[in-house]
Amino acid sequence: MDYQSESAPIDDLVDVEPITLGLINAQRSTATGTDLRQAGEEQRAALEDYDYRIGRGDVLSIIVYEHPELTIPAGGERSAEEAGNTVHQDGTIYYPYVGRLEVAGMTTTEVRDALTRHLRSVIPEPQVEVKVASFNSQKVLVTGEVQEPGRLPITNVPMTVLDAISHAGGPRELANWHEVQLTRDGQTRTLSLYDMLNDGQLAQDLLLQDGDVLHVPDLGNQKVFVMGEVGEPQSLPMGRSRLSLTDALTQAGSFDEAQADASGIFVIRRKPQESDKLATVYQLDARNATAMVLGTEFRLQPTDVVYVTTTPLGRWNRVINQLLPTVTAFYQVTRAARDANDLRDDI
Repeated sequence: MDYQSESAPIDDLVDVEPITLGLINAQRSTATGTDLRQAGEEQRAALEDYDYRIGRGDVLSIIVYEHPELTIPAGGERSAEEAGNTVHQDGTIYYPYVGRLEVAGMTTTEVRDALTRHLRSVIPEPQVEVKVASFNSQKVLVTGEVQEPGRLPITNVPMTVLDAISHAGGPRELANWHEVQLTRDGQTRTLSLYDMLNDGQLAQDLLLQDGDVLHVPDLGNQKVFVMGEVGEPQSLPMGRSRLSLTDALTQAGSFDEAQADASGIFVIRRKPQESDKLATVYQLDARNATAMVLGTEFRLQPTDVVYVTTTPLGRWNRVINQLLPTVTAFYQVTRAARDANDLRDDI
């Protein structure tokens, strides 16, 4: 929804919620809800069941014990490709006494069992070992604000989002930890490194697959904006550390007790574009000494606007109506900048 008129009823534009212990607990519950726990269980199951599937271009090392004539000798100067059996583009390998064997899509255990069955006709009780000497068939692409962007091979060791970013050297200083993008089969989902590493939400640490593209954007407009009757109105970057409402007020020089209305500390948070309202306005009543404790637990999100007003609480509707056009214009600029960054990254 876009802001249309300063005279529009405030209830038609925003939802208003006081910052209370109940709200804090509800936000915590959302972060650790049933869907997240279920996703975590599915992720653990996927990791436990992981088994590398051989693909075209992989090189297999095959050893038949006590039959060195069936093992390609691996000299000191020979690479893995030269010393092993390369999986051809048709998904097969050639092996003595077996001929062509379809191996693409199989695990090393399945290939070993297939070779053992075929070799029994010429070798009594063959002892076969199969390993992948070179993983060439499956890749993950890591781009953006990491130290070493590029392609990473998928191997017999499962690779998750955190693994891939670590293998790419880790995030750069200006990396956006809150909106890492994973694209798979044309669908993109947003993940939060911050939530994974600071809140333990490892359900987001997804198991990667061949063809996945993992993009770490730059910090861009991932900031919180502190306005109104504070010592130093400013924007605060949302980096690697948690930023609470109390943190933001402190970094902005706190509020002017002589000018500010202690009941008029607001956090304006944009609703999703498909919502029928513009924003949710959270109110902290700092006249209560325990309020600042609640402020330390109220976690800010990128593009939140923290506003401290001089207007008495009874006239705060007018304040919000006056502020919303500015906030709306800011959101539109932020969205345009983000779209421009996305276009640049695509190019």
